[in-house]
Amino acid sequence: MPFENLPPSDFRDASNARLWGLPDGFLFGVSTAAYQVEGAANEDGRGPSSWDAFSHEAGRILDGSNGDVATDHYHRYPQDIALMKQLGVDAYRFSFSWSRIQPTGDGATNAAGLDFYDRLVDGLLEAGIAPSPTLFHWDTPLPLEERGGWLNRDTADRFADYAGIVAEHFADRVKRWITINEPVVLTMLGYGAGIQAPGLQLGFGAFPAAHHLLLGHGKAVTALRAAGATNIGIANNHAPTWPASNNPEDLQAAGLYDNLANWLFSDPILLGRYPEVMEPLLPEGFADDLAKISVPIDWYGVNYYNPVKVAAPSEEAGALIDGHELDSSLPFSLVDIEGYPRTDFDWPVVPEAFTALLVDFKERYGERLPPIYITENGCAINDGPDASGRVADTRRIDYTAAHLAAVGDAVAAGVDVRGYFHWSLLDNFEWAVGYSQRFGLVYVDYETQERIPKDSFHWYRDVIAALRTA
Repeated sequence: MPFENLPPSDFRDASNARLWGLPDGFLFGVSTAAYQVEGAANEDGRGPSSWDAFSHEAGRILDGSNGDVATDHYHRYPQDIALMKQLGVDAYRFSFSWSRIQPTGDGATNAAGLDFYDRLVDGLLEAGIAPSPTLFHWDTPLPLEERGGWLNRDTADRFADYAGIVAEHFADRVKRWITINEPVVLTMLGYGAGIQAPGLQLGFGAFPAAHHLLLGHGKAVTALRAAGATNIGIANNHAPTWPASNNPEDLQAAGLYDNLANWLFSDPILLGRYPEVMEPLLPEGFADDLAKISVPIDWYGVNYYNPVKVAAPSEEAGALIDGHELDSSLPFSLVDIEGYPRTDFDWPVVPEAFTALLVDFKERYGERLPPIYITENGCAINDGPDASGRVADTRRIDYTAAHLAAVGDAVAAGVDVRGYFHWSLLDNFEWAVGYSQRFGLVYVDYETQERIPKDSFHWYRDVIAALRTA
């Protein structure tokens, strides 16, 4: 059944996409990440990553799976490029696997790894699709992780070295760059809660990882520019924070969470300072790095999925993320948002919160805010093929139409949003929940690797075509 309380069907009609108010020249793309789609984990000199180690530990992944094969994009990328060409997207956001290019995280590069990305980039360009790579999407080379990973300041320097290597090789062909994907998730779920790789449960002791990820971003921007790269941004996840009530305790908890989950990762980049309440948790000498972290970027990437409702700590309320219980000692609780449709991942569908988030960014950062690209937005809808082979994922169409309209509302409010990357092109390995959730515009049969474009694929194709001819 379609989601309720979303725009009416005529508003979702692809031929009426101009009603959303998106600007002329708006960029449309799709996104993936290396560990989620590539597979070929042990081929052509690729080294192990933190996610290889984590996913092979018993009990870490919901369905006991791993990314060894994933959707076999490493071998099937020509087919996937053909699908993107059929879709008509302007750009493809993928990630380089650090350990495929530099197997130990430092030292010698792997020629076979660079060769793969040469083939991918050249194939995209031949198809008229702009390669838009992310340098790092959570898959830290395992030797670096074993030396402390992002808790170790040295990893930021190794990341800058790696950025320079990649830029020197690809800057002549890649015209849009992303340094790091969602440092908040790696910090909070990887180092803080242990839900994702590397699986540590440090609580607020994870803050050095946040700082070193941001430092790595800043140093990578500098290294990219030194190698001739331009048009550089970052992809940060942001979730509007709603207090559970107007009680002072809930407001205080929500304010803390908002700083932790949102402004901790954008203020240093865009304002050159951390939220004051976060400073006691940061490593000694952090202020000396702020000039490096806040080196100018050309655009800012926003990943959005849903808002979060926060209450004062309570054993009754609990704190759950994607079905995992968090440390009850945290100074906040996450509570359900009721009264909205929900995805199959049980995330609330609140497109108006997307508009509010983008407007908040404009108001918070003013002239310091560069143009925005939506670097991820999508939903888990687990519909499969019917007897005729059709995947009628109407709810994904509803979701995407509503969120593109929400972007249009933000543009009408004066926010400079220039593009949208749908998450994701393909169903894939969805981190700690394995293959149990499907975000793709293309259905993947994980046994046969058959690709089946869903109804949402054809709808997105029609939206892109309609806006180009409007």
